[in-house]
Amino acid sequence: MLEQLFGSKTRVRLLHIFLSNPDTQFFVRELTRKLHQPINSIRNELKNLELVGLLVSDTQNNKRFYHVDCSFPLYPELKNLLLKSFLLVNKNFVRQLKSIGNISYLTLTGFFTGAKNVKTDILIVGNVSRNKLSRLVNKMQNEFAHQIRYTVMSKKEFNYRNDLTDKFLYEILEQRRIVLVDKIQKDI
Repeated sequence: MLEQLFGSKTRVRLLHIFLSNPDTQFFVRELTRKLHQPINSIRNELKNLELVGLLVSDTQNNKRFYHVDCSFPLYPELKNLLLKSFLLVNKNFVRQLKSIGNISYLTLTGFFTGAKNVKTDILIVGNVSRNKLSRLVNKMQNEFAHQIRYTVMSKKEFNYRNDLTDKFLYEILEQRRIVLVDKIQKDI
């Protein structure tokens, strides 16, 4: 079973998509666009994951849709494995982020933690090169085949919004998040 789960790079990227979006259905052509892979390759990998039991498919309007079966026995472990692999990739991502500016606070939420009601996935407080940040986020979007939203604000703006209990900032700070850099305050 494990050989069927981790047999190819395309399959691993499909696992990322399905495990990161357990409530979403995808059809084959949509996945080929997201992963930039040939349609036959995607079809083969979907078939393998369906045979193992991780994915379930159904047909709607002559399109075959796939979604993850959350009752699959290894689902919780696979989801945790996905998060742990992301955190390993994150170390490199954080190193690269630190090299593009002076960051006082960096947190991941939304897509990275499964928090649904957050309007951003990455919050950066500090002074960073927006062009370098955009390139870095685009690279990460390609890695995870998912759009990543980010917000950059100055330390002064962060403190002002925090003092006002700004709704946008409050939603981020109250949700599940992964704080990677915190030079502002330890009591957030």
